[in-house]
Amino acid sequence: MTEQQPLSLTAVYKGWDTFQRDLVNVVAPLTSEQLALPVASTHWPIGMLVQHILNDRIWWFDLWMGEGNSEVAAYMHWEEEEEGKAVHSADELVAGLEATWGMIEKTLARWTTADLDYVFKQPDALTEREREIFGPSTRQWIIMHVLRHDFHHGGELAVGLGSHHLPSIWG
Repeated sequence: MTEQQPLSLTAVYKGWDTFQRDLVNVVAPLTSEQLALPVASTHWPIGMLVQHILNDRIWWFDLWMGEGNSEVAAYMHWEEEEEGKAVHSADELVAGLEATWGMIEKTLARWTTADLDYVFKQPDALTEREREIFGPSTRQWIIMHVLRHDFHHGGELAVGLGSHHLPSIWG
């Protein structure tokens, strides 16, 4: 009997790549005015929501797991989130989506199911508040968190775009 090799995480998370493609396709044509539209009356503007997706990807894959680089880290803009303002063009947001997806795609291709149980300790850069919220986390938990975060905010983005009669991720 032959021993079965661990499955690549690219295969496990297949479909995330399609979401990424659809996200880029819907963000790319947006104008500055459209990016400034609120997702809902009590929510961030569309552009800020896309920035939030970037920030989360970078925070977890780069800060926690060390999988990024200076190019990817340059797309992190927490201060904009704290201020609730979107200041990037569609081209800049698309470049950030592509850079962060490249980071995710490379790591998923390198890892297998055997790597999912690895535990990452809290990064030294976390604030006390972040340390209270996020303890040591497995690779599985981090990947699933980022995936569900992407999908959650992708749905929010779809509703926001649709409410302004703009093309949406889901068609």
